[in-house]
Amino acid sequence: MRRLFPVTYETADHAGGEGRGGPEGPLGREWSLDRLADAYAYPAGAAGEVWLRANMVSTLDGAAQHDGRSQPISCPTDMRIFGTLRALADAVVVGAQTVRQEGYRPARPREAFADRRKAAGQGLAPSIAVISASLDLDFGLPLFTEPLSPTYVVTGAAAPRDRVAAARKAGAEVLVAGEGAGVEPERAVRALAERGLTRLLTEGGPRMLGQFVAAQVLDELCLTVSPLLTAGSAQRIAGGPELAVPERFELASLLEEDGFLFTRYRRSRHSAE
Repeated sequence: MRRLFPVTYETADHAGGEGRGGPEGPLGREWSLDRLADAYAYPAGAAGEVWLRANMVSTLDGAAQHDGRSQPISCPTDMRIFGTLRALADAVVVGAQTVRQEGYRPARPREAFADRRKAAGQGLAPSIAVISASLDLDFGLPLFTEPLSPTYVVTGAAAPRDRVAAARKAGAEVLVAGEGAGVEPERAVRALAERGLTRLLTEGGPRMLGQFVAAQVLDELCLTVSPLLTAGSAQRIAGGPELAVPERFELASLLEEDGFLFTRYRRSRHSAE
């Protein structure tokens, strides 16, 4: 894997730096999980303040899925980064539709990250927080009945009472983050933070990510650009309401392997002023 930013192709290929013979080692060499964890570490101080990052994959023509799933446009290194980002998070925030489509299960502990999580005061594995207005979920799934860390269901005050009761009966903790049936992104983030879950990771889906973007609560986007074209009518990585003024993000890092680009963008300092 090559680090393309802030070095150039020429620097990476011919100079010391982060190319051949530099800290990265030979080009194409697989990064260790520790090195990936260092590269994607939450900002200093994020343990005390909420930091919401998203992890998504997109094709060259903007498709976030193929045949309804993200796996066909992913790659092994993308999955290594996916696992690393999970291992760094307090909680993974995900929409109900994605839970149903992707067959979500409880996050599992990773021995490679055990010492790092312990030093950060985290449990063995991140919690999963499911955003859902209708609570149309199968509460008999292991995600709810067999989690190593608590599973949260985040919904609105007008959610069906029988479904709220079913969620609690299954062992999930229900958080109310909206006055109506829907969830207000700012309140969802705040509700999780009040339970000590401040290093947050969302894996979509696109509709939920779009709501986070529209509410301007997203701090960082980790986007894998897949060297594939799919055409069709697949969703983009974010959908739903549109911002009146586009929000600027700044490139924080860029890695490349086998034509896949692994980008990391953070909210621009200028947009926060």
